[in-house]
Amino acid sequence: MTTGTVNIALGVTGAATNRLNVNATGIAPGDTIQRSVDLSNGGTINLASITLGMSVTGTSTVLDSDASNGLAVDVKSCTVPWTEAGTSPAFTYTCGGGGTQATVLTSTPVATLKATPSSLGAVSSLTAAGRDHLVVTLTMPSAATIGQGLTSTLNFNFTGTQRAGQAG
Repeated sequence: MTTGTVNIALGVTGAATNRLNVNATGIAPGDTIQRSVDLSNGGTINLASITLGMSVTGTSTVLDSDASNGLAVDVKSCTVPWTEAGTSPAFTYTCGGGGTQATVLTSTPVATLKATPSSLGAVSSLTAAGRDHLVVTLTMPSAATIGQGLTSTLNFNFTGTQRAGQAG
């Protein structure tokens, strides 16, 4: 008898498989920022759930603390790697090459995700050796009334929860 392992991981930082570390500047109300990331279950057992939470490094601002005027996040998956266009930091993504796109997290304020991580929908990484090609979109509400020159350093926290024990 051997025990199973749980290992949830992101793609290579800085590559098209993980652009979450690429800064965005000069954001105005109504703007969107897209970043790709591959999420994989490198473990040997299935997961019960995967959640996305947010935290902030440094000082919190309205960008990450105001559910009405701050940033909101949504996450989409593609069954094949996303096609990346644009140059840093203005990347855009298309689910092409015969892939199928699905929403795995509907638009949720960053402030909400800081307080309560949300479960990602039907993702392949719930299964051992599963991989998801995700695009995270941050949106500044078009009616946002925030001060200028604000900065927030956001951390994306993906958490896998081990499945319940099973009789065997």
